[in-house]
Amino acid sequence: MARPWDSIIGEEEQRAYAAAGFGRPTGLGKRPALLIIDVQYRTVGTTPKPFWEAIKEFPTSCGQVGWDAVANIKRLLEVFRRKNWPVLYPYVAPKEAFDAGRLADKVPALMGVAAKGYEFVPDIAPQPQDILVPKKHPSAFFGTPLVSYLIDAGADSLVVTGCTTSGCVRGSVVDAFSYNFRVAVPEDAVYDRSRTSHLVNLFDMASKYADVMSTSELIEALNAIA
Repeated sequence: MARPWDSIIGEEEQRAYAAAGFGRPTGLGKRPALLIIDVQYRTVGTTPKPFWEAIKEFPTSCGQVGWDAVANIKRLLEVFRRKNWPVLYPYVAPKEAFDAGRLADKVPALMGVAAKGYEFVPDIAPQPQDILVPKKHPSAFFGTPLVSYLIDAGADSLVVTGCTTSGCVRGSVVDAFSYNFRVAVPEDAVYDRSRTSHLVNLFDMASKYADVMSTSELIEALNAIA
């Protein structure tokens, strides 16, 4: 079966991973939780635009690929709402001067995002029953009470969506795996400003930390859970 990363990761490399036993599916649990990471205007722009147009509004925007992912996140969100499963929003809180640290050295654009940029995209915005998890670093777990919230909600597995595939999504997936959660990543409901980085990180997560599949395949699996 063709995978999105086949054009980036050669057959020989994929064989090497398979020979070592990587990439075996783990499946979902009985009560998954949905993480919607950093789907704010600062990562997609206030309206769908090609990348080079989008970054004129917010330099941190990923452009159209973000809006494409939002449409699939919305589909997943509808399933979680219908089944009354937990939905959590790890998101970047507005940066203050004391947040600078290494962040200001490495990515200074992150320190000057306008207030509008921190608003959630309306199509997938949180509802009163959802859990907001402000964060200051890539992983949704680092320095946050996310694990406590997940335990309290009775979650045994995670569906991780949002931005960026190579950054906050990957960091959160690795930490979720480390906490012994089963993890699924819908390959078309996460996004990145770099297609190459997006595909390489999907392959690596699929090999080591998560089940990676399309949103349609994942919805089918979710609907099969009693």
